[in-house]
Amino acid sequence: MPKHPEELAREKIDSALAAAGWSVQRYRKFDPSVGPVALTDVPLVDGVCDYLLVVGRAAIGIVEAKKAGTTLAGVAEQSRFYGDNLPDFFVKGERPRFFYESTGVETFFRDVSDPDARSRRVFAFHRPETLAEWASQRETLRARLARTPGEHPLARAGLRECQVEAIESLERSLAEDRPRALIQMATGSGKTYTACAFVERLIRHGGARRVLFLVDRANLGRQAKGEFEQFVIPGTNRKFTELYNVQHLTSNHLDHVARVTIATIQRLYSMLRGEELPEDLDERSGFELGLDKTPPKDIAYNPALPIETFDFIVTDECHRSIYNVWRQVLEYFDAHLIGLTATPSKQTIGFFGGNLVTEYGHERAVADGVNVGYEVYRIKTEVTERGATVEKGLFVDRRDRKTRARRWEELDDDLTYDASALDRSVVVPSQIRTVLQAFKDALPELFPGRELVPKTLVFCKDDSHAEDVVQLAREVFGKGNDFAKKITYNTYDPETKRYAKSDTLIAEFRTSPTLRIAVTVDMIATGTDIRPLECLLFLRDVKSRIYFEQMKGRGTRVLTPTDLQAVSGSDARAKTHFVIVDAVGVCESDKTDSRPLEKKPTVALDKILIDVAFGKRDEDTLSSLAGRLARLDRAVDDERRREIEALAGGRKLSVLARDLLRAHDPDEIAAAATGKPGASPAETSPERFDAAQKALIDAACAPFDKPALREALVLAKKETEQTIDVVTIDEVVYRGFDPAAKEKAASLVRSFREYIEAHRAEIDALKILYSRPYGQRLTESMLKELEKKLRAKDAAFNEELLWSAFAATKPERVKGRTQVDRFADLVPLVRFALEREEVLAPFADSVRVRFEQWLGRKRTEGVVFSEDQRAWLELVRDHVATSLSIEPGDLDYAPFHQQGGRGRAHQLFGGELAKLLDELNEVLAA
Repeated sequence: MPKHPEELAREKIDSALAAAGWSVQRYRKFDPSVGPVALTDVPLVDGVCDYLLVVGRAAIGIVEAKKAGTTLAGVAEQSRFYGDNLPDFFVKGERPRFFYESTGVETFFRDVSDPDARSRRVFAFHRPETLAEWASQRETLRARLARTPGEHPLARAGLRECQVEAIESLERSLAEDRPRALIQMATGSGKTYTACAFVERLIRHGGARRVLFLVDRANLGRQAKGEFEQFVIPGTNRKFTELYNVQHLTSNHLDHVARVTIATIQRLYSMLRGEELPEDLDERSGFELGLDKTPPKDIAYNPALPIETFDFIVTDECHRSIYNVWRQVLEYFDAHLIGLTATPSKQTIGFFGGNLVTEYGHERAVADGVNVGYEVYRIKTEVTERGATVEKGLFVDRRDRKTRARRWEELDDDLTYDASALDRSVVVPSQIRTVLQAFKDALPELFPGRELVPKTLVFCKDDSHAEDVVQLAREVFGKGNDFAKKITYNTYDPETKRYAKSDTLIAEFRTSPTLRIAVTVDMIATGTDIRPLECLLFLRDVKSRIYFEQMKGRGTRVLTPTDLQAVSGSDARAKTHFVIVDAVGVCESDKTDSRPLEKKPTVALDKILIDVAFGKRDEDTLSSLAGRLARLDRAVDDERRREIEALAGGRKLSVLARDLLRAHDPDEIAAAATGKPGASPAETSPERFDAAQKALIDAACAPFDKPALREALVLAKKETEQTIDVVTIDEVVYRGFDPAAKEKAASLVRSFREYIEAHRAEIDALKILYSRPYGQRLTESMLKELEKKLRAKDAAFNEELLWSAFAATKPERVKGRTQVDRFADLVPLVRFALEREEVLAPFADSVRVRFEQWLGRKRTEGVVFSEDQRAWLELVRDHVATSLSIEPGDLDYAPFHQQGGRGRAHQLFGGELAKLLDELNEVLAA
């Protein structure tokens, strides 16, 4: 005979209670000696209770059973009624505190001692010892959380404004017993540090027994543990781990005395399922494993990890941890869920019940100086865009994807492939090499004056693609193995003869001046902190907006000029921005919510400032000005910063930038219109909204009415700017330039020509270069005067940028490239601009050519120099190549004095020395 639905429900409830440690007994079979008991069908003063939970002969809980499918919201009153009608053999006045309503499929729970107690869904029943412990406490966790904001104000010292906002908003949410809360903080703004701060407060003021900090990759767990170890508890001068145990879970053994447990979500999932997790899976994210698309395997109750194991679960990068397999982990535990992310999707916000307690996005972080902005540089190649065809009869390599073993094969048919097949089914070494060469050629334009390649992260499609790229990167840049390395899950260390730990490689990339390019797939695409990164090269497309935003976030982090120079050289003056080099069109689809603040990259700062003063205050203009000010804030020295703040009425550059962004932020406007923080635009009338916006715009723009402030900002920009900030999508096909880039270069060339034409009679160096042949010799001091005046006129008038501009406009007439700090190259630049030279070549190259010609003439005259004399003459040649001329006194300094100085020169050349120097001055600088 089929069982009644309520009988089936009872069977499931019996099993669930037993799994949680309750002995299920019939009322008349009560045996307290076996421990905590769940008595069934207990007669009450009025009615019969389905289950009465008894610990030590005290009734502490009620379970009301219903058949599957019953909606439980209205059943709570029934279970509470039973609690008020206990039989008289229980202590008079004693009432159960814990109430469950269950169908065996769905279970609700509430603790009536909570403030404004309400039912919440739980995965299973709590263990008896847990309920007994809760019953012994003077007040509940939720009562303590409700008191925290009012009784324990946050100590703000050492916290950024965005971190204060996040912690205080979270604590207000917890005080209201909101079960889930989402914190959005831009990459680099200190999410983990913020988590350390609020977790410490949850333990100290909320009485939290254990907090779970979830990550999706083991190296991020190690990074998080490092943050907890370094976190100093306010007011104590003691570190977090001096007071509380922190466990990074690397096995399936949970340390029950740890107050904070850090684990990957995949490890916790395997523990709940009673399975061992292969070590390598702990090191790999769910994205790379494809588990975001894997149908979930159901989780069952695991007595080793009861639902009350954690009071709070903080899930880092939560936009990746709420789907399919992982969602079950989060919903298994009876804990408050706190999500951290820089990139919330609609689904993420939905999972957290719309409770986005704080929003701190990329644009605001840039304005505050917490992040740096970015620019995009586009590279296209023929194969990348259109694919190719290999005709039948030709031989191709065939490579096994797993073993990478190769064999030759003659094609029986034409092999035609499109761009989507690249580096998956078809590998074209020439395509990879061409992209890398184009990237190398673009570096002087992207980072002028830099000797070392900026720290660059290359994103590849898979491990095999990364292997090809790292080998070709070393080839293209002409460097060794320590210049470019692969950082993936399959990185082999030839010295140890084993696969390298990712943390070791990441630390090396973070700190080594030698390792300039890291090639990866997913290992450091998200979460990993590498602050010196200045360039991201995309060799793979990314369909997910969220994932692309995370990848992009690797470059946003700020660091001090000193720290940047420690790994990237003294010519890396400050990290003011980073560059996305897009070789696959990843930026061309609208994936990311954060746009560059710089909406007007070609408009000069002084033009934007005067526009604002005259009343041009649209969103693009104010956003662009905010971006310029944020970048300037990271580059100016302290003296200039103080001057600007004084002219701005005491307002910092970051505050000026933030106020400009707030003036067009609908939430900020609504808050100003209503006088209520957190108000939405819908809460005010259009008239009040417009009036509030006008007031915010006027207040934000008022400082720029002062000419002195505008002039100081423009001057500061000229002083600090060593490069032109280029925001371009460049259509480059193996060292080609798109029309926009050519026009920009042509404009710089025109300006340069106009300047030297206008000042030819004022500047000594220009007088001489205009009047050849001439009697007066061009000297180093004259050229330095010219260089100084050029830089004062326009920061773009420097050797590197001018050389690149001529190369873009007349590539067929430009030979070689100028080198960093070779100010003597101003000579050929001026001559070429004046069309006095047919070819633009580095000054040192022309000096070498003229030197060899001079030696040839000497030989025809019968003058042959000895080997020692020739070595000295080459030193003279090289000195002229850098300083334009040489005087006898120069022979007393390096590099001549190491060879014996002026005395040795006289020994070698005798009385002919002075004549030779004059002759070389005339010939070599001609």
